[in-house]
Amino acid sequence: MDNEITIKMVDVAKAFGETKALKKCDFEARAGEVHAIVGENGSGKSTMAKIMSGVLHPDAGKVVVLGERVGSPIDAKRVGLTTIFQEVLVAEDASVFDNLFVGRDGIFRVESNKGDRRSEAREILTRLVGKPVDIDQVVGSLPLSIKQWIVIARAILRSPRVLILDESSAALDLDSTIRLHAEIDRLRAGGATVLIVTHRIAELVRIADRATILRDGVTVGVLEKHEITEENLLSMMTPADRRASDTAEYASKGRGSPAPAVLTARSLATHRTASAFDFDLPKGSIVGVAGLDGQGQDAFVRAVAGIVQPFGGEVQVRSPDTAKMIAVSTLADAAKGGIFYVSGDRKREGIFPQQSIFENLAIGVYRKSLGPFGVIKKQTIKPMFKREVDRLRIKIGSPSNRITSLSGGNQQKVLIGRAFANDPEVIVLNDPARGVDLGTKRDLYRELRLFADKGGSVVYLSSEIEEFIGFADRVDVFFGGRLFRSLAGDEISEEPILAAMFGKSKNASVEFELERIA
Repeated sequence: MDNEITIKMVDVAKAFGETKALKKCDFEARAGEVHAIVGENGSGKSTMAKIMSGVLHPDAGKVVVLGERVGSPIDAKRVGLTTIFQEVLVAEDASVFDNLFVGRDGIFRVESNKGDRRSEAREILTRLVGKPVDIDQVVGSLPLSIKQWIVIARAILRSPRVLILDESSAALDLDSTIRLHAEIDRLRAGGATVLIVTHRIAELVRIADRATILRDGVTVGVLEKHEITEENLLSMMTPADRRASDTAEYASKGRGSPAPAVLTARSLATHRTASAFDFDLPKGSIVGVAGLDGQGQDAFVRAVAGIVQPFGGEVQVRSPDTAKMIAVSTLADAAKGGIFYVSGDRKREGIFPQQSIFENLAIGVYRKSLGPFGVIKKQTIKPMFKREVDRLRIKIGSPSNRITSLSGGNQQKVLIGRAFANDPEVIVLNDPARGVDLGTKRDLYRELRLFADKGGSVVYLSSEIEEFIGFADRVDVFFGGRLFRSLAGDEISEEPILAAMFGKSKNASVEFELERIA
């Protein structure tokens, strides 16, 4: 029944070697509520979720889930708790159907027949994805957003009494997040407890009934629904010496006359049926890139970074050595032109999980630091490493620890530090703040603004509209596989961006969509 306490944690502590992930943590959740767990990267949110799920055991304190002690994921499943972790966990070589129902049956027990399951699978995926999905298709061939839906659908199919979503909307675009919220509403109405670990502040304001805030492994407070605002969350999450009064420190200072283009695209086509378009990136500017999932923006940023070749047209960048425009069709061309890329999908495209924090950040400058006989002079790299760690406030233990010892957000900051370490002319970022807390986002915005003010140029793709406001000089919105509309100045606000994302040119046309989000 509603108001029943489903999860209770008292004085919980957990350490990993010298790193104290949780120090003295309290938490309480009720049936029929959506409860957010909020904090900066490294504050202990994911550790808390893993303890509730039985993946980790606390060093001290008491944890009760649905009236029982949970000592393993099997215990969690038995009592009715299901967790969707931050990483998208799927069997790449198995079908969609097999991924949805893996682990559902015992050795001698089958819950339902295959025909019923196939119907159930098609129904839930159509509802979540917004279109039919071939359940016999191999998962490895699907985009990241569909894989995320498969993981979410697998959890919902278990009819959980408690569902924990650990950054589970990070790979979803705006329209997909609306559908996820509708599913969360259904679970809440059915009496389930839904715990959300997320850094999307707008998402918390819209969906959460309560929010527990962690800072440095300690519970610092609980906010009721009417108290959940960006101002309150930021003040509780962030130490006083890092709080910013407003966004002025990373807002554009404006320029008297248009700057010359450092990167151009002419007659560019992102796929065979898409219309061609032109693009210019002025020197010293930050250009945001937006669009609903699958509208061509991802292919565009990969093309300008030299990762993939467009279906038509040409990308050129001004060479830092000769000041002449050179073609960009490969990663080598991009590097020659001073273009460096940061992916938001750090697991597949960013980190080297078996390597150290130091090696992951410094690997991009190894060629510049070769000594006799090709030996890397690591002593010459250490000052750069310290500079980037300090600049981005990366929370690390020993630099020799594996990068997987860091929280997801700190891993992402290492990748951003890797790009800065190369002294780029252009940084192309593909949803870099996915799974990154608000304080860290502000640090990133400030550093990118400083980079632009010194003459660098930035292409910044994000799935969150809020990221562009007060930060980007221009926002290019993609729709139908092409650049649909460019926004600047006062136009960089939620309604015009959202209208363009849905292929509309007037704000009034998107009122219905805004109501759906609210």
